[in-house]
Amino acid sequence: MRRICVAPMMDWSDRHCRYFHRLLAPRALLYTEMVTAPAVVHGDRERLLGFDASEHPVALQLGGSDPDELAQAARIGVDFGYDEINLNVGCPSDRVQSGRFGACLMREPALVADCVAAMRAAAGTHVEITVKCRIGVDEQDEDAALAEFVERVAANGCDTFIVHARKAWLQGLSPKENRDVPPLNYARVHRLKREHPQLTIVINGGISSVADVRDHLRHVDGVMLGRTAYHEPYRLAEIEHDLFGTPLPDRDELLARLHPYVEDHLARGDRLQHVTRHILGLYQGLPGARAFRRVLSEQAHRADAGWSIVERAMAARREAVPHARAA
Repeated sequence: MRRICVAPMMDWSDRHCRYFHRLLAPRALLYTEMVTAPAVVHGDRERLLGFDASEHPVALQLGGSDPDELAQAARIGVDFGYDEINLNVGCPSDRVQSGRFGACLMREPALVADCVAAMRAAAGTHVEITVKCRIGVDEQDEDAALAEFVERVAANGCDTFIVHARKAWLQGLSPKENRDVPPLNYARVHRLKREHPQLTIVINGGISSVADVRDHLRHVDGVMLGRTAYHEPYRLAEIEHDLFGTPLPDRDELLARLHPYVEDHLARGDRLQHVTRHILGLYQGLPGARAFRRVLSEQAHRADAGWSIVERAMAARREAVPHARAA
């Protein structure tokens, strides 16, 4: 199930994005945006956690550092039907640090171990508790820090680690810079799998091509894609095709399959742009892609925008390159 995963991405991987990604990659494991445990316990659960049944398998990512609160949130996630509950130990933003969760928890492996134990007890035996982390933070020795972290957390029942192969710098770099500036150290994650063959290790960070995926799967159990999956979503279909032999879908047909979902979304009083913002990159790299994006960007936000705007965007793409075949 974890050979190919789509990362939890704040403001991006909402339920509409996941529905679209599921059309592209039937076997991928999809992750929610991070939701804080206090929000799950005290907030509007349907708004925060609701998802379409077709999204399965789908994992809920939680943020927090209080074992009891995380246990409550994990139990709620299980009741909602999530296939996995994941603890965020990788986000470096100031807001997350101020709440004592995210990447700063790399410095507190004992606390993370306690959180995992509490979440496991609450979730029962049918839903796995996993951790997404970095290889270290700030001046930590990434060899020693990652080894201690994984050993402590695994001892409390975590069998799966999704590892972003970069350190996080908690001061001096923005969250965006933390996704690009610290150097990638894929070899450290590959070695983690050799050191712990009994664990499931998924690698994340800077992976963008079919060749990248194939290369990493020689060393680890799974690969997680982030920004590439969002900005170039058809890449998911290409990777699924390469790994599993799934027929490559026609892009126009994918949109036709999205049509009923959009109509249902509109019937509930929501806006077209909430869905179409996630499909802007569908034709990335093909003739007419810019025309497709332009129509959606300029018209989908209107209060009265309906499916005809998507059809107009598809027509604009074809008209931009009269002799191009739909791909």
